[in-house]
Amino acid sequence: MDDATAIRRLNVIRVVAILDSLLLVPLVVAALSDAESTVSVLGPIHGVGFLALVGLCAWGAAEERWGCWFPALVVGPAHRPCLLGLEVAEFSSMRP
Repeated sequence: MDDATAIRRLNVIRVVAILDSLLLVPLVVAALSDAESTVSVLGPIHGVGFLALVGLCAWGAAEERWGCWFPALVVGPAHRPCLLGLEVAEFSSMRP
């Protein structure tokens, strides 16, 4: 895989991560305000987005495009700092 393909994949991961993060905010607000109907809609959507994020990161690791550290960094304990992981992976994929 060339660097352009790796950058495109990282951009897809970045978009999924941003959308997942943006969806998390109204989900948490709805959960804290006991809006169960909203949570029952947004929860599964957020779950699918998170699984897509994990899958995309694992796919790149399986292809040895980045190490196993990348999925752990992206979906770690506070998976919202995933953009930091994307920047680190983008930088390391550009090294010769």
